[in-house]
Amino acid sequence: MRGESLAASMSHYLIEQIATKANVRVETRSDVVAVHGDEQLEAIEVIDRRAGTTSRRDTTALFVLIGAEAATDWLPSEIARDEHGFVLTGPEARKAGPWKIDREPFALETSVPGIFAVGDVRSESVKRVAAAVGEGGMAISFVHRYLQRSS
Repeated sequence: MRGESLAASMSHYLIEQIATKANVRVETRSDVVAVHGDEQLEAIEVIDRRAGTTSRRDTTALFVLIGAEAATDWLPSEIARDEHGFVLTGPEARKAGPWKIDREPFALETSVPGIFAVGDVRSESVKRVAAAVGEGGMAISFVHRYLQRSS
């Protein structure tokens, strides 16, 4: 990880879970600078920013976490968010404020009809790339349904 500790950017319960894993090593002030492999991952190169040294590590797996904070301050206030800033969708979005049309919101629809949220920005999402990709496909279907009902 780039920073000095996980505590600055991660929930305590996640830090505790990581600490119990014998096969997980957290290295502070470090970056993955290269990956190697033909058919699958075989090794990574990690730079230790303190020492200025790079080392190659044999591995078949790499988990990338780029952050756990919502970056939703730029959204208009009409789009409801939870206490952590993640966008509310579906029934939770309707509970958050006035819903201005006569139907239930679609599963990925925000508190503004016709505006959808998917992936990590969505409240209670599983925060995984594969899930976000699937939600993106679902959102396209909901957009089509929204447009059909609006015309």
